[in-house]
Amino acid sequence: MKPKIHPRWNVTNVTCSCGSTFQTGSTQKNLRVEICSACHPFYTGKQKASAAHGQVEKFNQRLNKKAPTKS
Repeated sequence: MKPKIHPRWNVTNVTCSCGSTFQTGSTQKNLRVEICSACHPFYTGKQKASAAHGQVEKFNQRLNKKAPTKS
């Protein structure tokens, strides 16, 4: 590697809008983020699958209306 062309690597304090803080490495000294693993729905297990469920029901209803009945 060439000397004096790379940015400094710092131990960085990351602060989330939920109040959670942790340390990581970065070229910046302090970072502020909106979502972290402590408050993201995927990591907390509070995902909303009901919205997709309603769309599946709507699709099935449309499909049943269009299907011809066999006698």
